[in-house]
Amino acid sequence: MTQTLSVVQLLPLELPAPDPNAPIRDYIYEQSPLDMLERLMPRYVEVAIFRAMLETGAAEHAARMTAMDKASSNAKDVIESLTLYMNRVRQAAITKEIIEVVSGAAAAS
Repeated sequence: MTQTLSVVQLLPLELPAPDPNAPIRDYIYEQSPLDMLERLMPRYVEVAIFRAMLETGAAEHAARMTAMDKASSNAKDVIESLTLYMNRVRQAAITKEIIEVVSGAAAAS
């Protein structure tokens, strides 16, 4: 997973340029456009900030999941390495005991 930092300008709004080939539509609003703008702008800012907070929380959870996955993978590697080392030490001790028994039997004959 990778995280990319993005900067979004909330205010002032940058509206896209109107398409000169688009048909012209004339809408009739019950409220004046200024009244609508006064109501919509605070909501727009609230939603934009809430979205940023949600994305931050999701990124934090993703980072924690990645860290825990790496830690689990490293723990498995350490366990495998230690198991292999313990098996070698045990096998060396068994081989040493067998050599001592064989050497003692050969010296007694």
